[in-house]
Amino acid sequence: MYRKIYAVMVICILALVTAGVAYGAEPVKPAESDKCAVCGMRVTPYPKWIAQIVFNDGTYAVFDGPKDMFKYYFNMEKYSRHKSRNDIAAVYVTEYYTTRTVKADDDVYFITGSDVMGPMGAELVPVKGMNNAHTFMKEHKGKNMLRFGEITMKDIPMGKHMMMKHGSGDMQGMGNHDGGHGGMDH
Repeated sequence: MYRKIYAVMVICILALVTAGVAYGAEPVKPAESDKCAVCGMRVTPYPKWIAQIVFNDGTYAVFDGPKDMFKYYFNMEKYSRHKSRNDIAAVYVTEYYTTRTVKADDDVYFITGSDVMGPMGAELVPVKGMNNAHTFMKEHKGKNMLRFGEITMKDIPMGKHMMMKHGSGDMQGMGNHDGGHGGMDH
């Protein structure tokens, strides 16, 4: 009888600890050497586009934009054999207007088909708040507005042409603001 109670208590404690780790997962600032987990491009030259996945064990993967982050998310076994979606504590993107790092599932809309290009061409542009998303759609000819959980592989732009010089941190339509955080599987 006591063994069953003890086992239930251990399971409950482990569940609470795991939930606490996932809830407390914070974005990380990428190291200069961190590269996109999908294409291998350094992410620090593009702080306005950095996306990241933080795992329950404290490791993380960074991306040069939401497009590559979603490619990784939907095909994790290809990019990280030891990780699965169950290991994810949080997903972060750099919001378009503020260039701040925000949780991808926290009132963020991903705009497809716009005239704003990321480091690797066509991109899913993250905009926080429905009003801002509608404004972005009008100003930048967006085609579709999707929440994190609504995106599928068919929504991910597949173009890979470079829109700017590799060393520049200024993206078309992004202004000169510094911002964003990221990381790589460490």
